[in-house]
Amino acid sequence: MAFAAPGRESVDAFHKAAVAAGAEVLHAPRLWPEYRESFCGGFVRDPDGSNVEAVCHRPA
Repeated sequence: MAFAAPGRESVDAFHKAAVAAGAEVLHAPRLWPEYRESFCGGFVRDPDGSNVEAVCHRPA
């Protein structure tokens, strides 16, 4: 599941809040140019085992 974030700071905030709530870190927020030049995403696994991410496609 992916949530659209309005900016990169929101991706960071999502990831920080999810980890604080007990989610497992899959990938810390960063740029993923292999997906798209401006793709910024942070990935966690929730307590049910689902991969959840926040993503922003806006350039810096």
